[in-house]
Amino acid sequence: VQLQASGGGLVQDGGSLRLSCAASGNMLRINVMGWYRQTPGKQRELVADITSGGNANYADFVKGRFTISRDNAKRTVYVQMNNLEPSDTAVYYCKANIKPALVYADADYWGQGTQVTVSS
Repeated sequence: VQLQASGGGLVQDGGSLRLSCAASGNMLRINVMGWYRQTPGKQRELVADITSGGNANYADFVKGRFTISRDNAKRTVYVQMNNLEPSDTAVYYCKANIKPALVYADADYWGQGTQVTVSS
């Protein structure tokens, strides 16, 4: 099982970006999918996550600006980030809780991280 994130980049204050994260491999089920972010010297923090049924949960600092969604058929989670601020600058990671085939238990898998830089 692998997660491949894409869509990061450099954007100006107030701009927008859309991140994508696709899961691949032999799996039976994908449960919650989400996005986290991390800056140097700080712990990784939740940005938003979404259940397989589409229920979304957001960190307070992104409410009203970011929208998380997923396409279950494509095994992909997205986050649309609008009105970006310099404080949103971080490495963004996707995470998915997955039940792989041939493995007994569900487990969390992480993508490789994608850099988002917002210039002032």
